[in-house]
Amino acid sequence: MITATISILLGALALSISVAASLGVVAFALMWFFTSAPLDRMVGEVAWQAMSSDTLVAIPFFILLGELLLRAGIAERMYGALVEWLSWLPGGTMHANIGACALFAASSGSSVATAATIGTVSIPEIEKHGYSQRLFLGSLTAGGTLGILIPPSVSLIVYGALTETSIPRLYMASMLPGIVLAGLFMLLIAGICIMRPAAGGRPVKTSWKSRIRAIPDLFPPLFIFALVVITIYVGIATPTEAAAFGVVGALGLAAMHGRVTTAMLTEAIEGTMRTTAMVTAIIMTALLLNFVMTFLGISRQIVDVVVALDLSPTMLMLAIVAFYLVLGCFMEGFSILLVTVPIIVPIVVSLGYDSIWFGVVLTLLLEAALITPPIGMNLYVVQGVRKGGPLSDVIMGSLPFVVIIFLMILILMAFPNLALWLPSIAFDS
Repeated sequence: MITATISILLGALALSISVAASLGVVAFALMWFFTSAPLDRMVGEVAWQAMSSDTLVAIPFFILLGELLLRAGIAERMYGALVEWLSWLPGGTMHANIGACALFAASSGSSVATAATIGTVSIPEIEKHGYSQRLFLGSLTAGGTLGILIPPSVSLIVYGALTETSIPRLYMASMLPGIVLAGLFMLLIAGICIMRPAAGGRPVKTSWKSRIRAIPDLFPPLFIFALVVITIYVGIATPTEAAAFGVVGALGLAAMHGRVTTAMLTEAIEGTMRTTAMVTAIIMTALLLNFVMTFLGISRQIVDVVVALDLSPTMLMLAIVAFYLVLGCFMEGFSILLVTVPIIVPIVVSLGYDSIWFGVVLTLLLEAALITPPIGMNLYVVQGVRKGGPLSDVIMGSLPFVVIIFLMILILMAFPNLALWLPSIAFDS
């Protein structure tokens, strides 16, 4: 049954059938060919239970929050402020790319929205200051991946819902790795520009007066971050309520800057509905497939096969990392999350690893999937914003950052407390 399941899924994906439909096809094929039980009568019940989760209600709120921030002009002013403060480093405004992506990620929770927004604002800087095209574009694709790691993160919400893991703990666990990864990205840029000064372009002229004047432009994303994340940590709100607070805060900020119009709200709501429909369709069919696989014992069989390999926990974890690296070349990150979590997490937990820790590691692997060809979503987002030039520039510029992401995974394997320390301090003390 394992071979049949994998073959049907890969075959459906190879035929360019949508991910949601592919998962549904696999679920119904397993029902019809491997059991006489009328599992198809359970489809409505499974779908209802999947979609009636209070936790998943946070997803459309966070998507709407990102849409509002995208159209409120907040990112443009924030980027300008970070250029003032970070452009003295080797690599100039490329550090502002990473910093702006990190701050925007702490407000929106979406990698695609982060890459698109910061890319739109920053790409004119390439010609203005003579930066290396590839390195600059790579900093945007990699910086955009921080959207699914730094809280609030939609991917971590879905992971928490699938594994029944505490979302506040996941958010706390991802915070330090997110900051460290952003720092490693900036260190890579600085190192390349020190070795190849031409890649760093011409120096950006600024002054302490303009830096001080730009500070207020950093407050809006920090305000949204505080409104969403801190209310969760201190117990004022659930993730769903905090997401709603964030939407209200984003509307208030947009109104302050005179950006709330009927057209703007219409575009934001339409974008939210399209994305939410796609996400929920994938979630529903993934949970249906998980139900069928559990009923047939396929999940247990996969765990038994892996355990029978008799690999050490470290070697098996490295094999899982390699598996996700290959899978990320052929599937979109969110789909990987929904398809693999019900199968992989029980294996990881049986090896003695913490599910909170693995949630952070898995998110890093999904980040790599976002910037590895041929499916990497952020590659196409940045190329689309760029509006010209070969896609190979974006791909080649992203590869050094993929190496950094895997370096971060190795750091987490060597020092798991980097992810587990904050949750233990916040919730166990």
